[in-house]
Amino acid sequence: MSSLVLVINAGSSSIKYQLTDAVSGEAVAGGIIERIGQALSSVKHDGPDGRTKLEQPVPNHEAGIATILDLFATHGPDLREVTLTAVGHRVVQGGTRFTGPAVVDDSVEAAIEEWSALAPLHNPANLSGIRAARAAFPDVPHIAVFDTSFHSTLPPAAYTYAIDRELARKHSIRRYGYHGTSHQFVSRTTAELLGKDPSEVNVIVLHLGNGASASAVRGGVCVETSMGLTPLEGLVMGTRSGDLDPAMLIHLGRVAGMSLDDLDVMLNRESGMLGMSGFSDMRDIEDAVAAGDVNAITASEVYYHRIKGYVGNYYAQLGHVDAIAFTAGIGENDDAVRLNSLAGLGRLGIEIDPARNKVRSPEPRVISTDGSEVTVFVIPTNEELEIARQAVALVGA
Repeated sequence: MSSLVLVINAGSSSIKYQLTDAVSGEAVAGGIIERIGQALSSVKHDGPDGRTKLEQPVPNHEAGIATILDLFATHGPDLREVTLTAVGHRVVQGGTRFTGPAVVDDSVEAAIEEWSALAPLHNPANLSGIRAARAAFPDVPHIAVFDTSFHSTLPPAAYTYAIDRELARKHSIRRYGYHGTSHQFVSRTTAELLGKDPSEVNVIVLHLGNGASASAVRGGVCVETSMGLTPLEGLVMGTRSGDLDPAMLIHLGRVAGMSLDDLDVMLNRESGMLGMSGFSDMRDIEDAVAAGDVNAITASEVYYHRIKGYVGNYYAQLGHVDAIAFTAGIGENDDAVRLNSLAGLGRLGIEIDPARNKVRSPEPRVISTDGSEVTVFVIPTNEELEIARQAVALVGA
């Protein structure tokens, strides 16, 4: 059986795609279409003959999929001449129905649409990509891989909010968690690097990008995660607040006259590092810190404080920690964030080697000291490969 999977990650105005060999892990080709629906869309394709960049109208996701097919046909490899095992799709919210990948049919599409209320910016876009790809590849299995699935193993103590239970049941209010595909890939890779089976390893994963989340993985099973009903809860992020006192929203509604929509925009787009410092990019913040900007210094301290608090919490929940793994854009590339987030945790057996931490590399690496009881890794995430692996496993089952 072929192990080639076309992975589609459709956003509201973009489609990220990759042709992946699920066995070798090779990214054969891939690219991204951005600004779908605008007068000119940006198209980038990386294939056997190098990088191709275009600017052309791409009015909708159907046109986007057609553009992708044309890019593969022109710049390789031609998808009409390879055998696809599956088309894998990233879907953000699978609710309580999907605890693993699913073969997409009309009923699965309907369920994805039903759960869109909890991911209104993501699920409808994911669904548009699925429908366009199913039309383009009607004879290939389509597999939906859900961000929430890896966190479906949370125990009730971790996923239950302390509100009226009937209200929570009626409106499906609980912690779902997100970035699950990344957390699953990184936690499994951590075990491999330790030379152990995932069932033998306890890992804390720190997925730090513009969106950020943490997870506690006991023996390959997720038992805690920082994001909740939505991706807003938990760590401080680029423009999202993370944890806060919910009474703050009531207070702002009363004293500032802010509507629900106002509060939504504030918490998701105007808060986090942007709200505190004026910058959402950690590189800009660190430049401002170096220049003595008091607001940037405070924002950085809040950011580190929140991460350290989650590490301590998850250490307590797991009881024993074998490894901590940093991943995603900031986690993989920002040595200052890694160092400051774990500073002062020597009593927990966590010691960073400053020289190792400074090394930049696209490869997984250890950044802890030889004497550190907890091994600290930097592991580049690969959600496309994880989706491809899950798709091949499901098709072959």
